[in-house]
Order: sequence, then C-alpha cells, then structure tokens
Amino acid sequence: MSEPLSLYLHLPFCHKICPYCSFYKHTPGKTDFTAFIDALLEEGRRKNEELGAPAIRTVYLGGGTPSLLSEKHLSHLFLGLQEVFDFSQVEEVDLEANPSTFHLSKAQLFRELGVSRVSLGVQSFQENELKALGRDHTAEAAAESFKLLREAKIPSCNLDLMFSVPHQTEESWQDNLTQALALKPDHISCYNLTYEEDTAYFEQFEKGELSDDPDLNARLFTLAHETLTSAGFRHYETSNYSTPGHHSRHNLSYWEGRNYLGLGPSAVSTIKSHGSDCFATRWKNAPDTQRYIQQIQSVGHAMHESEHLSEEQFNLERIALLLRTDTGLPLRYLPEGVSWQMLLEHELATVSESHLTLTRSGALLVDAIAEELAG
Repeated sequence: MSEPLSLYLHLPFCHKICPYCSFYKHTPGKTDFTAFIDALLEEGRRKNEELGAPAIRTVYLGGGTPSLLSEKHLSHLFLGLQEVFDFSQVEEVDLEANPSTFHLSKAQLFRELGVSRVSLGVQSFQENELKALGRDHTAEAAAESFKLLREAKIPSCNLDLMFSVPHQTEESWQDNLTQALALKPDHISCYNLTYEEDTAYFEQFEKGELSDDPDLNARLFTLAHETLTSAGFRHYETSNYSTPGHHSRHNLSYWEGRNYLGLGPSAVSTIKSHGSDCFATRWKNAPDTQRYIQQIQSVGHAMHESEHLSEEQFNLERIALLLRTDTGLPLRYLPEGVSWQMLLEHELATVSESHLTLTRSGALLVDAIAEELAG
C-alpha cells in the first residue's frame, strides 16, 4: 500500500465517566498499563506488516483520556510506535488531554515525544455547566492547563467546547467563547451536545428530564460562527474553527476518505482495497480492554466485526463528511442523476465548476442535505 496512513490509537481510560460521552471508556481499575501498551504495539506491528509498512501521515491519540497515562507509560508507547511504524513523513501527532491530568513536566514530555498538537477537553468555562457535564476540573484549572501547554511550546493547541448543555444560555455560551478567545488558542472545536445511546444523558432524555431544542442549537451554532470568524478563525468544518495553518490534518484525512488504521479496544479501521472485489474494508476491535489484551496476546488481533464497502457505499459516506467542510463536495462524488438545484434556489448551497459548498444556512441542515444528496 503506497498511500500514507493515518494512525488512531484508542486509550479508553478516564478518572471519571462523563454522562454525555458514548465512546468506549472506563476507569483504569486494575488495568495493567504495560500489558495494554504492549498489546497496542503488537497489534500495530502485525497490521503494519500486513499493510506493507506504509508511511504514517498523521497520528491521533484519543479516548478516554490519553493524558492520564504516566510519563513512563507515555514514553513506552511513543518510543515503541516510532520503532514499529515509518514516521519519516508524519505531518501531525495529536493527543487529547483533559485539564488536571498533566503538569508542566508532562506537557514538556508531550513535546519531547513528538506531539505537535494537543486538544484540551475544556467543554465549558461555567462552573454550573461543568458540574452538569460531570467534569472533574474547574474553569480556572482549564485555563491554567492551557497555559501549561503554551509554556511547554506545543506547536498547535485546540480547545474543545460544547454547546446546548443543560443550564446553558446564549449569554453563558457567549462568555465561554469570549474566555476561550482570551487564551489565544490556535483552534477551537464547538460540538453540539447530542443524546447518544448508552449514556446517562440518553436515559434522562428518554425520561423527559432533558430536552433538545433545535432552535436553540441553531442560535448557539450561529453565535459561535459569528464570534469566532469575526476573531479571524476559519470555519473550515461544521464543528471546527482554525487560525491559519492549524486545521486538524488527521480529521481532514477522515473527511477526504483516506486510509486509517485504528489500534486499541473499540478502534475502527478503514482501508481501501484496490484490485479486490470490494472498494474498502472496515473493521472494529472488541470494545473490551481485557478482552483486547487477551486476543492480541493469543491470536495477534482483536477484530470484533468487519464489513466490505462498495465504491458507492464509500462515496456516500464521503458525501456526508465533505459537505461539512468549507471546501465543499467534489461534484464527481455525487450519484448520477442527483439534483442540487433546490439547494441553490433556497440559498443552502453554492456550486462551482467542480464543488458544491453549503452556505451558513445549509450548514445548519448538513445531515438532512447529505441524506438527500446520497439518494
């Protein structure tokens, strides 16, 4: 495989389980971290051989809370990855971090190990919202943690924020944006809270204890767009805002339909299969840390489920993802016979010779538009 590969590692450990998070995660408990990291590296070694040792383009450590790992375990993991994979063409190494899980020396170690981008999970600067979200840090701690990343000279720093959370108002959301901008981040991600199955919030939503207000969602989305673009940020994807040169290269690889390999429990991989009967193969690892370790040790993989994607299926997914970007959707990916004229008439999109791009009004309806265009 000649195409460079994006590498994702899932580290599912959290000190506290947030009620809104649907990703596979758990408290560390009695997990043997050394055995877990060895399993990640062994899975990586085997997959790298199977794929023909492609160059790695981007690396993303997500979770969970990767920054929860000790300095010893972080060093073990990163040095091992650099032995297993070809990092000579790496453009970005991203690590998710939560406030209060690192100090200055650990932040400096991030940099020494090659981390070029840190995404700090702040979510809110309002104490009542942080409490509602089940966060284990204060607003002040979040700001101090961001300053530590700056002091450690991390090249690119992102702040994650969440809107439409319980107790949030337009005024408090504006204050969150203002406080985020005061820290001068390179990138800000603004995620609309959604009620996902297998979360405490979903149970409350089903009981009617929590509600979703589409009109409020739209107002808060628009407020973020206006505030951040006025401050010089490029709204390059529905949930993401970047200063020049600081967009997420790893996430862009997903949106563009590039190959990516996921290591760790519940991690997903999608690899295009040129010359075979299917266009791409996708598989997911077992969503169980102990089972993951045991399977890697016994059979060398932890594949839980897999599927073959036709080129049509692959392109339909790519339509939904690229419509979320400000560069838009290449017209060549649209199914034959699909019309976008209605989108133009309602000023939901613009079209050039090669791309269909949603307007700000269209961005509010991106999921419905993607479904319509996909046929």
